[in-house]
Amino acid sequence: MSLHDVKTGDTASAIGDFEEPSSPGHAACTRDDLERRLLRKLDWRMSIIVVIYTLNYIDRTNISNARLQGFEQDLHLQGQQYATVLSILFVGYTIMQVPANMFLYWLGRPSIFLPSCMLVWGAISVLTGFFTGAVLARFFLGFAEGPFYPGSLFLVSRWYKRDELALRVTVVSCGIPISNAFGSLIASGILQGMQGKLGHAAWRWLFFIEGGITMFVAICAMFILPDFPHNTRWLTPEERALAISRLAKDGHGRVDVKERTSTQGLWDALSDWKVWGFVAAYIAQLLGQSFFAYFPTLSATMGYNTTISLLLCAPPWVLSTIGSFALSRYSDKKQKRYIYFAASNAVTVLGFVISICTMNTAARYLSLFLMAQVNAGYMVFWGWVNNTFTGEPAKRAVAVALVNALAQAGNIAGSYAWQSRWGPTYRYSYAVCIAALGVSTGICGGMHMHLKRLNEQNARKERDNESVEGSTTGFRYLV
Repeated sequence: MSLHDVKTGDTASAIGDFEEPSSPGHAACTRDDLERRLLRKLDWRMSIIVVIYTLNYIDRTNISNARLQGFEQDLHLQGQQYATVLSILFVGYTIMQVPANMFLYWLGRPSIFLPSCMLVWGAISVLTGFFTGAVLARFFLGFAEGPFYPGSLFLVSRWYKRDELALRVTVVSCGIPISNAFGSLIASGILQGMQGKLGHAAWRWLFFIEGGITMFVAICAMFILPDFPHNTRWLTPEERALAISRLAKDGHGRVDVKERTSTQGLWDALSDWKVWGFVAAYIAQLLGQSFFAYFPTLSATMGYNTTISLLLCAPPWVLSTIGSFALSRYSDKKQKRYIYFAASNAVTVLGFVISICTMNTAARYLSLFLMAQVNAGYMVFWGWVNNTFTGEPAKRAVAVALVNALAQAGNIAGSYAWQSRWGPTYRYSYAVCIAALGVSTGICGGMHMHLKRLNEQNARKERDNESVEGSTTGFRYLV
């Protein structure tokens, strides 16, 4: 059988096709060398996802930078209308995620599907600069952006083993702090230098330029992104067999189970209560992270002008990126998830408390650094979700999308948690975020305890079977 005919889930054939030399020492050396080369090649190509997600988040949040340069005044937004413009994006974002991941699983070509979505949202971002109907534009922007994040997480989970996953999810997700840091730097230059050019306000140029960059990168991504292990064209036959076999040995499904359809995967995900536990936790987590969209506004409460306020946004997110990599790498090394997630939320709550207690400039700027560290726990969380649904890929595709989609209720609610009349202290807003992170941490604590019990049950069953059948150790949840 040709390896180009290997289908997703047909792991038994792939394992059989991967032949190792007869000498055990030479076999280990050969496989390890090939695996390292495969991972280097894969990591290099997957790195384009960081750029894409950075642009995804820049196009989603550039409205918060535009707000400092006349966006609300030019469009005559009053009261809670700006919050509505923010929140409407997540309606389209939510609608699209589950069907898009089901379609991606059926299509099997993320190298085409994900960049195509990127082209569309880049075009919408450009048109936002011309269009006065901000609510409608933001709705369709969310509709186009929705497939990307769950689709990219599903793509990453189809290539990496469980002890490799949290770090790679962090690499993907670090587009958030990178976009918050460099998006503010880019915005400060555009907003300062493009006012009145060709008769357009500077905030309109923000959408023109950033949307245009997104469309260019989307075209490049079509030639860089991989598909899935069974149909990626630039793999050698040996690399293809190894990519499939190493995941099978890591517990990504069982070779004796027939691959399920997208519809069956939807039912499997809907009937698994662990999905709903993660949904509930993530709703609260996103509500607690709602300050992301108002970060430039919080920076402006220190009293500096627009350019300096935007420049001051960058250092907290740079440190957040470094902290996220460190925490995720350590989480992978220790094979633990919850304790690091909870620690990240605790640091963030400390930042909220400082902002509640004082308007001192230095203290509030320190609080921004502490608040930005919530990204580290956020990325460990997504590594945990992907680890928990490691098995059947159809179910995992829907589970990841379902968690991310339904949890956008937290983003929608969070858009209204930062009312202008609560500024400049925003004490009530911070209190809402503290409560939300407390709920999220508590729910994940319950998940942690339950998954530990499941691991203990599995261990007991295996000990009982081993005494009769000599069975080997099976799947364990990372907790």
